Amino acid sequence: MTGPTAGVTARPTGGPAAAGPELTEVADNVFAYVQPDGGWCLNNAGLIVSGDRAALVDTAATEARARALRAAVLGVAPSAPQVLVNTHFHGDHTFGNFVFPEALIVGHERLRTEMAEAGLHLTGLWPDVDWGDLELVTPALTFRDRLTLHIGDKTAELLHLGPAHTSNDTVVWLPAERVLFTGDLVMNGVTPFCPMGSVAGTLEALDTMRALAPEVVVTGHGPVAGPGVFEETEGYLRLLQDLAKQGLAEGLDPVALARRTDLGRYAHWLDAERLVPNLFRAYAEEQGEPRGSRVDMGELFRRMVEYHGGLPACHA
Repeated sequence: MTGPTAGVTARPTGGPAAAGPELTEVADNVFAYVQPDGGWCLNNAGLIVSGDRAALVDTAATEARARALRAAVLGVAPSAPQVLVNTHFHGDHTFGNFVFPEALIVGHERLRTEMAEAGLHLTGLWPDVDWGDLELVTPALTFRDRLTLHIGDKTAELLHLGPAHTSNDTVVWLPAERVLFTGDLVMNGVTPFCPMGSVAGTLEALDTMRALAPEVVVTGHGPVAGPGVFEETEGYLRLLQDLAKQGLAEGLDPVALARRTDLGRYAHWLDAERLVPNLFRAYAEEQGEPRGSRVDMGELFRRMVEYHGGLPACHA
């Protein structure tokens, strides 16, 4: 393989999105499940197959999308996945856990705690979405720093990096295949979201991921990428830090600063309204707040909606 899409086989799954989710082979028996267009709650997942063993990375936000993912997985795997890794606690990556009852669910220790605390809160942010009959299933196996997972003759390294997107981010690294599943630490063509984690922490996580030298990067949202996606993400995060310094020096509220900010090359990224909660986190860090410190996400979401002029579209 010479690039992130070289030699792949695309398999439309017939999922609920108009464009249709796609299960794509990005390395030998390693698959990315991509849900266009990658906006709010349209996340990616991953599948690793070896012999009669299979492992899944993340699920999907709604019951219908999770069942479409299961059908796609069973179309290429010899059996239902025996292991399911959640990269972080957000519902678009975890709400579908319950449709894989055969799987041992694995996640960072704080993922289990924060997932239980959040419950199904995400569904209340977009009440018009058909979420289905969801059942919250938290990880049965947790780890603190790193864990090695063996799927047949394939090896996956689970690395906790953060606080970054959240306090409990995990990346899944396949060293032999040079494939990295980043969860929402990295998104491709989609605006980062780090009010629950850390801007500086995400930058450090990018350095760690770059050092792995992956050839294929399956991001949490957006198309499969190559390592150049790290530089794109870093540029946006550096801009956040510069804006926070400027806003604090001028005594500007983050929303007022966002209103006058030209995002330039990042303006075309999906969900640009995330600038507001991201700036609140950048301001907090510039003022010495600890990475991953608790924020009032309800208030930050309200301020983002105010800035956006309405509720952002969620096509889950």
